Amino acid sequence: MHELHGPGSVLKRRTGWVGTLERRKDQVGRTGWVGTADRGTGRVGRTGWSGTADSGTGRVRRLATPIGILAAVAGAFAYVGSVDPNEPGHYPVCPLLKLTGVLCPGCGGLRSAHAFITGDLGAALEANAIATVGYFLFAAVWVLWLVRAWRGQPLRIGLAPVWWWGVGAVLLIFTVVRNLPFGSALAP
Repeated sequence: MHELHGPGSVLKRRTGWVGTLERRKDQVGRTGWVGTADRGTGRVGRTGWSGTADSGTGRVRRLATPIGILAAVAGAFAYVGSVDPNEPGHYPVCPLLKLTGVLCPGCGGLRSAHAFITGDLGAALEANAIATVGYFLFAAVWVLWLVRAWRGQPLRIGLAPVWWWGVGAVLLIFTVVRNLPFGSALAP
């Protein structure tokens, strides 16, 4: 590591980013990176960057989380694919269904996942249509996350509150309709 000489001294260091980062030790003893760190986006004056910018190790670290999440989801789907939830005794019963007899939005999700992983999309939709749509949505967001992580960009999905309310409304309507006699096609 480079040594700083006296209070307020500045050491400039070139990185893979456009411009330089400065490592400064000010009068109160705080040490950190300051200065601009523009990665060709035209934004200037961003501070608070830490360490060197892009290296092979940095890319591996950025990809570790999305790949780890995919590995966990794939492991869960592999387990559900190998242990059939249609056979009683392998999985616990939904507590809401057991106590009240009401189907929650997740009821049938394991059967849906089993059918999905075994390639029966029709059975997956019959077991839980919302969960099946969620599998495709997860895949799309995961691919977006992986591409952005590869490029060194954060995954920011800023949904307005109206979208969250809309998702909640769809889940509520789905739950109510699947518990009514005319909505029995949505029940698992």
